[in-house]
This record gives sequence, C-alpha cells and structure tokens, in this order.
Amino acid sequence: MSNGEDPQERPEYVRTVINGLERYNPEAAVSLESYLQEQCEKKFCDSNANRALLKLYQLNPDRIKDEVITNILVKAMTQFPSPQFDMALHLLAPSIANPGPNTHSELVEAVAKLRALNGQLEGAQYARFWATLDSDDLYADLTTDIAGFEEIIRVRIAQLVSQAFREVSVSVLEAWLGLDDEAEVKKFAVETCGWKVGGEGLIQIPKNVENEAKKADIREDVNIEMFGRVIRRSWEETS
Repeated sequence: MSNGEDPQERPEYVRTVINGLERYNPEAAVSLESYLQEQCEKKFCDSNANRALLKLYQLNPDRIKDEVITNILVKAMTQFPSPQFDMALHLLAPSIANPGPNTHSELVEAVAKLRALNGQLEGAQYARFWATLDSDDLYADLTTDIAGFEEIIRVRIAQLVSQAFREVSVSVLEAWLGLDDEAEVKKFAVETCGWKVGGEGLIQIPKNVENEAKKADIREDVNIEMFGRVIRRSWEETS
C-alpha cells in the first residue's frame, strides 16, 4: 500500500512548508491547495500536508474553501483502514464536524455524507458502501475531483481481501467491489490483482504472509510450585 502520510511524490517546497514556521503563514494555503489538486489528479495522497492546510483554515477561517475541505476528506477516505479521515475531521470547526440539530449548510451535509461513507469502509461494509455511493448524486459531485476514485477504492478493498482470504466467490467479490457482472469481476481479479479464476465460481488468491495459515504454538509454563500454592489456598479457604 502507498504511504499516504509522507509520500515520495512530496515536492521540496511542500516539505519546507509543513516542517517549518511557514506552516503558520496564511499565504502558504495557496501552495498547499495547489498541491492538493496535484494529489487529486495524480492519484496519490499526502495526509500530512493536507492536515497542515486544514490547520491554516483553523487559524484563518476567512480562507476556508468548502471544496478543498471535502476533497481532503475524500483523499483521506481512500487511505482506509486508517485514522486519516478522523484526524482530518478533528481539524474542522465543531459547527461543521459535529453540528447541532439546527445547523444546516451544504458543507455540513457534505461532511456528514462523507463521514457515513468512511464509516462503511472502515467497518468493511463494502457492498453497503457502493449502494450508498450510488444512492445520491451528491456523492458523485463530492468525489468527481478525485481522479480514479472508484478504482482506488476497489484496489484498497482487494488488498484487504488478499490479506484475509485464499479464495472468495465471484458473487461475493462482485458485491464487495461494486462491479456489475461476473465478467468484470474476473477481469479485475486477473488483470489488476494478479489472481486466478478457479472452478465452482471461485477466485483464487495467491498465498502471502498475511493469508497463509500458520500453526500457533501455545505454551503455558506452569510448574509444581504454582499448583502447590493453588492447592494450599483452596485448602485454607475451606478449613
């Protein structure tokens, strides 16, 4: 999995901003916003730099751009399972992240919807995630700036599946990946993941250090003296 905290794509000028006093300069927001756009277009994520931008918004609320906030949250979501989304969320104003019942705005609604999506991914509710994503055109609007969003999510899901399974049925994988038919599932499994199509509607996943069955050796070091203490205590309590 790619490093979404300190990616190798980070340019030197961004490194200078986030590692020095420049991170408190309101004018640095322009550079970080431009860098976020680059992340969205080139399919990588720098959560560290994006949090620095949200921190600048905290200190300079007049500079807040709703679209930038939602793009940061969507990019953080693509890093699941991880705390990146919640870390970004905690840098938003309480009126946005945890609004009261009478607080209504487009940004508040957008954040709430993204939070629900992220919760489904973190909870491995993949079929529900795709159903939710297709349930409202607002989701398409919120993710449109992130190039290859759905493909990124599918690859992350596949990576997690490969860590837990040696084989999985095509029908289950179809639901988890949000694909429309078996042919698409098999093509993704073979061409993107390098898996094999087996018989009886199963996809075979190569053995790796995560999904390999391991024998667990459990040893309990109990000696005669420990048994003796237990027996004496039992005898004392009954006498």
